[in-house]
Amino acid sequence: MRNLRTALLTLMATGLAVTALAQVPAAAAPAPAPVQPKFLSASRLPASHTPWTAGPVRQGVPEEGSVCTTGIAPAAGTRHRDFRTELDTNARQTITVAATTAQAKKLAADLRSALETCLDRLKEQDPGLEGEAFYHGGIDVEEGAHLYSIDTSYPEVGSTDIGLFSVGRDGRAVTVVEWGQMGELDGAPLEGFRKTTRTAVAKLY
Repeated sequence: MRNLRTALLTLMATGLAVTALAQVPAAAAPAPAPVQPKFLSASRLPASHTPWTAGPVRQGVPEEGSVCTTGIAPAAGTRHRDFRTELDTNARQTITVAATTAQAKKLAADLRSALETCLDRLKEQDPGLEGEAFYHGGIDVEEGAHLYSIDTSYPEVGSTDIGLFSVGRDGRAVTVVEWGQMGELDGAPLEGFRKTTRTAVAKLY
């Protein structure tokens, strides 16, 4: 009889322990890391005579800023990736994730304004510079993208450079894509760059 009572007491104690454990709330699972926007791959850039090489994705704004948009995007929430070919053609994509959609809209507007006034600012800094700047219209993708070109030259030395630029937004993510090489707008892959911009914005998320 004593053995039976001991067994019952042991069973009851075990049951109480199990019940107590069942009542302890499970530790909350850690929140998943936010999804980072995706960058272009080298194969998504406009066709070139030599293959594109993609550099690593780096945190923050570029150490060597983009001539038209330096100082516009904050370092926090920004990443960038550089691309190059063997023929002195280069490109860059910068992505900034703003804290709110309203801040992303403002950033996109500020970047567009910086591109629209870039050539005038460059001429003020260097009176010997000549050039033309054009807006090539919007692109219907996500919250929209806009395409620009800036053609510059130094008549005294005979050098010419062409740059293509775009700004696009998807929600809180804003991306800038840049392409540049020696030459003039007639020789630039404008339609290829338009396709690259569409892809860049569409694949952010």
